[in-house]
Amino acid sequence: MLLAGFLASSILYFYAAVGLQAQNAPTPSAAPTATGLALTARTVRSERAAMMYRRLWGIEDITLRSAASGSVIRFSYRVVDASKAQILNDKKQNPYLRVEKNGERLEVPNTEKVGQLRQTATSENGREYWMAFGNRNHMVQPGDRVEVVIGPFHASGLVVEPPQSSAVSREP
Repeated sequence: MLLAGFLASSILYFYAAVGLQAQNAPTPSAAPTATGLALTARTVRSERAAMMYRRLWGIEDITLRSAASGSVIRFSYRVVDASKAQILNDKKQNPYLRVEKNGERLEVPNTEKVGQLRQTATSENGREYWMAFGNRNHMVQPGDRVEVVIGPFHASGLVVEPPQSSAVSREP
């Protein structure tokens, strides 16, 4: 009898809590929150893939974003294990981005005054690193699936995010 009373009260509590959440829910016309944007714009498809990159390559917070009016695709990541992530900053490796829909390859541009548009410093834990792939003919658009290859590192199925608006801040 005591068990039945406990179950009945927990069910009533659950429905009461759901009812309060439904009343406090924003209307569909309300602007999306930062958390809603973070869930809709994700470079890595799943938490499982993110965990794999963390364990195998020592990186997290992988972002692939269109920049410079779509002329550049910026690949960035945060290092959590510098010894595993050192291959990504190796000067000897020639990184490229392969577009899944047509197989085209985008390279990291090399300019006379600046050099390669990538960071090649020794990896340090907690630091964010980046590289930029030239997107001359705007072959890659936000929402496209791509693969980033840096020597033995292959990150496939990544989704290119739209340019970041200055009005929306990225959550940590």
